[in-house]
Amino acid sequence: MAETDAATLVICDAGPLIHLDELGCLNLLRDFAEIQVPNAVWQEVLRHRPSALRRRTVPLKRVSCSMEATPELRALTRTFLLDAGELEALILMQEHADAILLTDDSAARLVAQRLDYEVHGTIGVVLRALRMQQRTKRQVLNLLRTLPKRSTLFIEPRLLDWVTEQVKNA
Repeated sequence: MAETDAATLVICDAGPLIHLDELGCLNLLRDFAEIQVPNAVWQEVLRHRPSALRRRTVPLKRVSCSMEATPELRALTRTFLLDAGELEALILMQEHADAILLTDDSAARLVAQRLDYEVHGTIGVVLRALRMQQRTKRQVLNLLRTLPKRSTLFIEPRLLDWVTEQVKNA
């Protein structure tokens, strides 16, 4: 994520909201200028992790999509079997191409990258916390170590080991 991203608009898919809340660090999002949550994503988080929507330290803005998906986005959505929340998040990205999309869904990430959108996930937010001095190296390493036990985020153990080594050596 860019160094100036504290003033950036973020559009969230459900995964990062759920996983950051499970880790007790949803507040890592609080310095972004605005955090938009599409209606379908809001409903998904409400079903799976309603506490994430009640955090007063993180002002989440529930939004409706005001435009339709482009033909390319509709085709990619069908090809990659994206759900309604991911589609709404990507439609919002059409409106705000300079925003950051937060999603942990690999198919949604591929579509976002194909459309030239900046995209990150839970791990990226945790790593950003070190760079933005929101957490110490020790705190970030602890979050990474406990991630498989404290959250429902699926991450390949080898990838998590690699990320952890990168933080240790930073």
